[in-house]
Amino acid sequence: MSHKIAEIQNAYNILVGSIDERAHADNEEGNRAYGGAVRSAKGILVEGIAQNLVKIAWEELGEDPNRLSFIRENIKIPLKPEYLRRVRPAEVAEYIKAHIEQYFYGHKTDVHVSIDGQFVMGIECKAYTENAMLKRILVDFTLLKEVVPNLKCVLIQLESQLGGDYSQPLNKIIYGSTSTHTLLSYFDVDLNIITLLEGERKVDEPIHKQPYFKEMTEPALRKAVETLKALLSDFQ
Repeated sequence: MSHKIAEIQNAYNILVGSIDERAHADNEEGNRAYGGAVRSAKGILVEGIAQNLVKIAWEELGEDPNRLSFIRENIKIPLKPEYLRRVRPAEVAEYIKAHIEQYFYGHKTDVHVSIDGQFVMGIECKAYTENAMLKRILVDFTLLKEVVPNLKCVLIQLESQLGGDYSQPLNKIIYGSTSTHTLLSYFDVDLNIITLLEGERKVDEPIHKQPYFKEMTEPALRKAVETLKALLSDFQ
């Protein structure tokens, strides 16, 4: 499957190399702000990489690709009935109770991985992640696990701004950072963090600018595939 990993590398090199030029063109044409164009392009890129990494992992497990799908459904997270005991005045609680089927929060992750039609893995895709963003991710996965208790939770990021050694994806063991582990300790979410590019993200050195471009290496992608294979093996 090395040729498929090479295709991901090539796509990354072409797309990231041209993001700056395309974003400037969009901005000049008045279509959207430069920063928004860059964020959008990177977001779409990481989602595409995530889906392809899952496909490679599933195929390497020897499984039927037809069992795998990426339909992004809106998951309905219902209101907790015990909440009604705290609602005041009582008339409001009674009204909610009478219309309880209408009370839910709809949510979906960036990439939904389904096997045999069952949602089994949620993947959040980021150009980079720092701990304020991680808090939101953990809250989102906590809500989703209310509906899908055994959901595999994954964060795939190009760069890391979480501190520690998350920015060194080729390390045999990733020890993480003090702040990230502290946040993780407050949530019942086994979050698998996958970083694809070496080196901590620096605000003033964006990778879509040629002087700061970072190579996406085969070893980093291979490690990501192995992580996903371990998670997906539960569904063989």
